[in-house]
Amino acid sequence: MSDVIRGRIRKGRKTKQLVHRLRMGDIAVVAHCDLDSVVAEDLIERGVRAVLNIEETFTGDLCTPGPEMILGAGIVILDRVGEEIFEVPDGTFVHIRDDFVCSGGEVVARGRQITSEQLAPRMQLARDNLSLQLCDFVDNTLSFARCEKTLLLEQPQLPALEVDAVGRPALVVVRGRNYREDMRAIRTYVTEQNPVVIAVDGAADAVVEAGWDPDILLGDMDSVSDSTLESLSRRRCQIIVHAYPDGSAPGKERLDALGLACDVFSVHGTSEDAALLLADQMDADLIVAVGTHTDPVEFLEKGRAGMASTMLVRLRVGCKLVDAKGVSKLYRVHPRPGDIALLMGAGLVPLALMLWLSPGFNVLLRLLALHFRMTTGG
Repeated sequence: MSDVIRGRIRKGRKTKQLVHRLRMGDIAVVAHCDLDSVVAEDLIERGVRAVLNIEETFTGDLCTPGPEMILGAGIVILDRVGEEIFEVPDGTFVHIRDDFVCSGGEVVARGRQITSEQLAPRMQLARDNLSLQLCDFVDNTLSFARCEKTLLLEQPQLPALEVDAVGRPALVVVRGRNYREDMRAIRTYVTEQNPVVIAVDGAADAVVEAGWDPDILLGDMDSVSDSTLESLSRRRCQIIVHAYPDGSAPGKERLDALGLACDVFSVHGTSEDAALLLADQMDADLIVAVGTHTDPVEFLEKGRAGMASTMLVRLRVGCKLVDAKGVSKLYRVHPRPGDIALLMGAGLVPLALMLWLSPGFNVLLRLLALHFRMTTGG
């Protein structure tokens, strides 16, 4: 019989919004087909005990590492739980045993538990089929590039900016794979260089949690939490909504509902692309990017058919851009035994000297010596 998992359920059809409400030990109820790696990182970071998914967590159509990451962290996944789980009140205490979700002695939902052994062969098959997906991805990228070439050729119309970035570096933080680890890795750089910090949508929550004060929040505002939006507004952070080229800006409706002022930036591409363009047009002398999407699998995870806008934007800002993605894995300091011994020795030398010069310690040494001679007959 498998172990019983207990906890309170927290529900959300949009996983990137649900993660803000999750607490250690919760059971996340989601509706997320092919759960991607960024969401997996957030669920692991929040310390959930299980994930109940009404969709198929891994279809095999895409080799997303998200489910592997969750299982590797010891978190249970129950697949195809069914819509009835969303009828259970949020915060209800439940327990999971095998494929059953129970509350108050009754079965409230049933799914299919995924194991690493079941997932491995399906993951390998998805990897084998990746070349076909990448072929279509490249074709779509080239096709869209013809339509979005204005990103490379024309100057975007910027909103009036409240921060002066001339001669300063800019730090663009995106909610991408391993972005929290990379933020921790460059903390010293941020402290010493004082860059203009541009947080892209949901990454703003992590930026605030890290104790940084973003100068600009840019995005379509679909994944940043209300509390962070209100907090940044009070801190005089400039909030810029990324709008479509035709001027429509769905994210502005949310800010209007919260009573928060904002500016609008209309440009092709993703919010990540818009942030890099903004940093470039602000005359920042260097653009450091954290969490940006460069791996085609990450684009496929997000349902994007190509990466035309990203390719064009990087061509435009390439001479300034330093991508800090993965910097946390590039170099990790592991102290050598000799270094540890040297450090301990450096600390023991002044301690020994202080004891040697202490009158009380000298008396103690003489008493110990006398005791030794008496017991040995010396």
